[in-house]
Amino acid sequence: MNQQMATALAAEEAAIYAYGIIGVKAGAVTEARAAEQAHRLRRDYLVGKLEQPQTSPAGYEMPFPVTDRATALKLAVQVEDGVAQAWRPVLTVTTGADRTAALAAMTDAAVRATRWRRLAGVSPATLPFPGRAE
Repeated sequence: MNQQMATALAAEEAAIYAYGIIGVKAGAVTEARAAEQAHRLRRDYLVGKLEQPQTSPAGYEMPFPVTDRATALKLAVQVEDGVAQAWRPVLTVTTGADRTAALAAMTDAAVRATRWRRLAGVSPATLPFPGRAE
């Protein structure tokens, strides 16, 4: 369980970093701040659950240059899809409240990814199985 949660923690921390860039470049500061806050809450939850949480790097390398609204929205979708993928394995190793929290985290990421896809004009806006690696 610790390895799956550590992977989810790494995804949450990367999302927090990315949203600082997304908000500015996408022109969606309010939405990005709300998403960043949600990821901070999930990160804090995981830090409280892990016996020895890993420290996060001071910065992250973006998967591609984020230079405008289109690339910022693309990054937001990729971040949320990645967070959903990171939480999915947590479902298989948890029960009770921890499983409920994992399902909520995965669902929230899938909903945010759908919103970003809609803003970007990406079709289809939803994935048939959120959190499943393609």
